[in-house]
Amino acid sequence: MEGLLGLGLIGLFIGCFLAATVIPFSAEILLVGALLAGCNPLATFCVATLGNSLGSLTSYGMGYLGKWEWIEKWFHVSREKLEKQKGKIDKWGPLLAMLCWLPFIGDVFAIGLGFYRLNFVKCVIFIFIGKALRFGVWTVLYVVYGQSILP
Repeated sequence: MEGLLGLGLIGLFIGCFLAATVIPFSAEILLVGALLAGCNPLATFCVATLGNSLGSLTSYGMGYLGKWEWIEKWFHVSREKLEKQKGKIDKWGPLLAMLCWLPFIGDVFAIGLGFYRLNFVKCVIFIFIGKALRFGVWTVLYVVYGQSILP
């Protein structure tokens, strides 16, 4: 993580992108780390939201391509797991994209949304909203409370 923080906002973008795709780790830790390192809160929020959203859209794209070998190799999502999510995808549609920030199942949702070819524009909007709410909460918590408890 230190290497990513050393890169500042570029490292934050790369880390948040990867956290939403092939490497399972917490983008929140990267966000807070960037804030603790002195990055501007608004810039940090925007970069983390954009990077993580684009990471989920990469998962959407892999699902859209529908090549099971890729999905199983890079995302470790089995056909059975994705088929179990189909009922939720059919029921909630693109609104489900707001939950792509959730650990573990968020990637499955993003892949499923692409695989079942839900409306791309709506998925982009709802993925972005979900990620923005997630990082917005962490940024506000840091601005309101984080600076007052730090030495």
